Amino acid sequence: MAKSGVGLLSGYKLPVPIVAHSDLPTFELLRERGHDVLSLDRAMRQDIRELHIGFLNMMPDAALQATERQFIRLVGSCNRIAQIFVYPFSLPSLDRGAKAREYIDQYYNRFDDLTEQGLDALIITGANVATPHLDKEQFWEPLIDVVRWAEENVASILCSCLATHALLKHFHGIDRQPLAAKRWGVYGHQLCAADHPLNRDINTRFDVPHSRYNDISRAQLEAAGLRVLAEGAESGVHLAVSPDQVRVVYFQGHPEYDRSSLLKEYKREVRRYYAGEIAAMPPFPENYFNADAQRLIANAPSDSDALYEVLDKQLDQHVDNTWGDTAKGVINNWLGIVYQLTNLDRRKQFMPDVDPDDPLGLGHRKDAQ
Repeated sequence: MAKSGVGLLSGYKLPVPIVAHSDLPTFELLRERGHDVLSLDRAMRQDIRELHIGFLNMMPDAALQATERQFIRLVGSCNRIAQIFVYPFSLPSLDRGAKAREYIDQYYNRFDDLTEQGLDALIITGANVATPHLDKEQFWEPLIDVVRWAEENVASILCSCLATHALLKHFHGIDRQPLAAKRWGVYGHQLCAADHPLNRDINTRFDVPHSRYNDISRAQLEAAGLRVLAEGAESGVHLAVSPDQVRVVYFQGHPEYDRSSLLKEYKREVRRYYAGEIAAMPPFPENYFNADAQRLIANAPSDSDALYEVLDKQLDQHVDNTWGDTAKGVINNWLGIVYQLTNLDRRKQFMPDVDPDDPLGLGHRKDAQ
């Protein structure tokens, strides 16, 4: 079955591979250095086609549509070679209010339908949890059912934040560790594997927002055979991949956040303070508010209405997005990899010549072990 359908998005930039159509030595040199170079045979068998991406949105009601917009915008924020079809769906076991349930029923897909139609890749968001043990959550078994299907049917699964912790628990038995305090803010990161295809042509140093209470360390990941691709001195590991280098991509941070996402979180925490739900005013998200923003908050009258006025109308111009371009670069590379690996028939996982245990052909590289 050829890939077809109505696209929610079109217009993104895929890394366009060069074709080795002669014996020019530069082609082989570029391939050895990690660049996309297609053989003439494979290029002749490729079609410019659409990609079909499943989007499992597990976020709570208040963040459901914002997270949906953030990820769809991120996936669709690059050039115009292929068309992107994004299929949002959720889990019936998640606790939802009537309004969110109505929205999901009206606009979201049924997972059973998607398994029949097929997908090329899957994105899984974070979620709110009620217990310290992820495998005790109500969503655990339905989530793992989705993951088991995806493991055999899509070229790559991309996880964000809590989804990363859940899948690392499922696949590798890794338990996340509670942090002494919430890791909340914008943190500097550095590439650990500039040669990996996901990191191609992105900044070697870049920022990423984080918002989490738990962590999985480099030591835990490497002990399980995963490869760390980017981490920060303050934030820990941000980006890692499964031992096969691509079939599961793990983000601990939030590359999908827009400029004001942390500001909205801060506003929510301030309102919780004035409602008596928390004992103290929340700290500022680290490395996020500039000096002018901090001064505005400090000088605002102490009553809630006056502070809300500052938060709602004056702070937005004092926060910056210092991570968006790098986030687009990584997601762009991921889409390019999926595009080259996935079968023309979206019900099949890979192109016929792709080794499922080493999809990128990196097994011969010592530095990819």
